[in-house]
Amino acid sequence: MSYELTELERNAALRLNADYRYDHFISKVARSGELWALKDENGLLFLKSDNDETCLPVWPHAEYAQLWAVGDQAHYQPQSITLKIWLERWTDGLTQDGIAVTVFPIQGEENLVEEPSELAESLNKKLEQYAQEA
Repeated sequence: MSYELTELERNAALRLNADYRYDHFISKVARSGELWALKDENGLLFLKSDNDETCLPVWPHAEYAQLWAVGDQAHYQPQSITLKIWLERWTDGLTQDGIAVTVFPIQGEENLVEEPSELAESLNKKLEQYAQEA
């Protein structure tokens, strides 16, 4: 399911601003059918936004997630989530728990925070677009 990430693509994606990383995330996740979070023996990694909002960070590839897992978070490992399960269960669960999503965050950069339902809507639109192209 996971796609092959070349060094050229990785380096280019890491130079994108938050809005372009969001678009990259949507395209890659819709094509590959999976997204990535970070997990340790106690569960998933959650972050606090600038507005003190609890957020689940997600990435389009395990390598991007691994780049976040440094320093105090080095013990976290990438955890795959299928897009189908994300759309069927995670979106509602995160919404009910009042947890937002940080999409493709990069350390030291401005990162985009999205409501789970809005992220699901963007993913579903991209899936529809790909289905029409097929």
